[in-house]
Amino acid sequence: MIGLVVDLFAGGGGASEGLAQALGRDPDIAINHDPEALAMHKVNHPGTRHMLNDITRVLPLEATGGQSVAILHASPDCTHFSKAKGAKPRSQFIRDLAWVVVGWAEATHPMLITLENVEEFLTWGPLDKDGFPIKEHAGDTFRAWVKRLKRLGYNVSWRLLRACDYGAPTTRRRLFVVARRDGHSPVWPKPTHGAPDSPAVIAGRIKPWHTAA
Repeated sequence: MIGLVVDLFAGGGGASEGLAQALGRDPDIAINHDPEALAMHKVNHPGTRHMLNDITRVLPLEATGGQSVAILHASPDCTHFSKAKGAKPRSQFIRDLAWVVVGWAEATHPMLITLENVEEFLTWGPLDKDGFPIKEHAGDTFRAWVKRLKRLGYNVSWRLLRACDYGAPTTRRRLFVVARRDGHSPVWPKPTHGAPDSPAVIAGRIKPWHTAA
């Protein structure tokens, strides 16, 4: 594979570990504003170049040195989308961090872009003066975000996937967005695990869910 692998919003290195297992090498660049998170990332991925900075202040072409980007992964802050936030006001600035992905797409034209977030990311829209989502405009900003990527030539697709269906001991469901610029449609992995009493598990086609116990 020719080109850099970049992990935006890199935390302790979980997403980068997935990339490393899939590609056989660590990401080339990881960016995060939190020194503790980036310190953990360095332990997990010592071969990666780590950039401690506010993602909105990073210039893509400067960060990459003008080299081509093959894969761009992003896990923007999800706290101001998640229903776990409850009845508290949201931050428009935090919600808008996902626009950084479009900026990188415009500047570096990655062949593949992946994004992971909570399922409420699909309802991304404007906030009212008190910081609460405007129900009538739920999803408006998400659709505009997707449209921008499509204008850049990306084939964009998304799905809600449960971690337990792929071997992790948790039922957490997350949104995954995949955008390809190579003329092909995204290909989604088939579940490898299922309910112990499901026909597929009984027939031995997939494995039973792992439990935390």
